[in-house]
Amino acid sequence: MTKTALIMIDMQNMYLQQDRRAALGWPPIWNFDTVVAECAELLAAARAKDIPVIYTRQTARADGADATPSMRRVLAEVEARGDSPIGADSEWGSEILDAVAPQPGDIVIEKHRWDAFFNTDLDNILRNLGVERLVVAGLQTNVCVETTSRTGMMKNFDVAVPEDAVSTDGRALHVNGLDSLRVLYVEVAGWRELLADDAPWERRFTTPGYGRQTEDLAMLA
Repeated sequence: MTKTALIMIDMQNMYLQQDRRAALGWPPIWNFDTVVAECAELLAAARAKDIPVIYTRQTARADGADATPSMRRVLAEVEARGDSPIGADSEWGSEILDAVAPQPGDIVIEKHRWDAFFNTDLDNILRNLGVERLVVAGLQTNVCVETTSRTGMMKNFDVAVPEDAVSTDGRALHVNGLDSLRVLYVEVAGWRELLADDAPWERRFTTPGYGRQTEDLAMLA
């Protein structure tokens, strides 16, 4: 049987700190409470099936020295306005939400970029576990979930994203992010379907125009 791992991306308290997110120009996470609840159920189901659970935590230096050039510029601009998103409880913001907290036996890795494979031990861990399939869930659909999924495919993992257990800062970005993944032949479906026994993960191959818009497909007619 193909071995699957669940990667739970960045389900952290920072998403409860909307004042800081707003200072950076980031709206609230769309459908946040529902997605957190779905992630909690997904985690419980994965553990019940003995599927390895791997969490990521996005961490960064308070001075921004380890940030990308674009992020350093954003941070400098909010600092100049006297509206810094970094505060005394920044460490709390980096911790994983209580509702989806890691359990004994789960693996937690820290990352400093959108890609969970970049400068982390994730690839080594997955190879040592004999994993072939990845379910990539959490936040945010079009950022860390999508970037990690793309790298996972480049590393020859079979990748799925549960559409009901991911979100981002806006419905349109969420929907478009999922379509971008579909076009790459990532399996996108509800998590219950993805975790079903012997799930074929084949709708990406059996759905005409997977990830494309109707008006674009009309050009083929």
